[in-house]
Amino acid sequence: MSSIIIALDGYSSCGKSTTAKLAAKQLGYAYIDTGAMYRAVTLHFLQNHVSITNPHEVGKALDNIHITFRRHPETKSNDTFLNGLNVETEIRKMYVSERVSEVSAVAEVRHAMVAQQQKMGKSKSIVMDGRDIGTVVFPEAELKIFMTADPMMRAQRRQAELLAKGEMVDLVEIVANLEKRDHIDTHREESPLRQAEDALLIDNTFMTVDEQVELVVRLADERIGQAVRRHEKK
Repeated sequence: MSSIIIALDGYSSCGKSTTAKLAAKQLGYAYIDTGAMYRAVTLHFLQNHVSITNPHEVGKALDNIHITFRRHPETKSNDTFLNGLNVETEIRKMYVSERVSEVSAVAEVRHAMVAQQQKMGKSKSIVMDGRDIGTVVFPEAELKIFMTADPMMRAQRRQAELLAKGEMVDLVEIVANLEKRDHIDTHREESPLRQAEDALLIDNTFMTVDEQVELVVRLADERIGQAVRRHEKK
């Protein structure tokens, strides 16, 4: 059976990771949260006082960063590990969110992460979500999706996510953070956030998670079927 690469890009807090994770589970594919990788790098930079304007410091720090994903025995989710330590909870906190777009905009950081991501997807059968998966990491992906949602809905979802983890953040602060991240993500020189020409747009403002997952899985099944037919013709 043919396997494909599914690239799911979009704005912060629009549900990319949740949808990608659940769709991957239904398809029996591996799931890679590239946003978590950039958050882990940001956490490392903050903890070690790395100046993102100093190329030497950035390069040295990246040489000492090893990011892996491991399945949690209880939650069954893929947790992010930074140099052997589980940082899944820490990287989701607001102080990391406030700096992740700035760190992600550094060319050396993106080059290092893209190389790791491309290595992870060599065998296909993967769902990867982020900002530049369909445009830079896997421009040859068989299925590209660009996800968006109303800014206020995104902020409310982010607030609910933080509250569920015991972190109470004012909605005004979250809106400001998302606006800042959107501006940096779409205006950076290195791999800016944009919809690939052949990506399918999904506005999930009024969609449930189940509806989003169902749509992605249906689109994936169609592309897998197309890949099988192409293979049979050879």
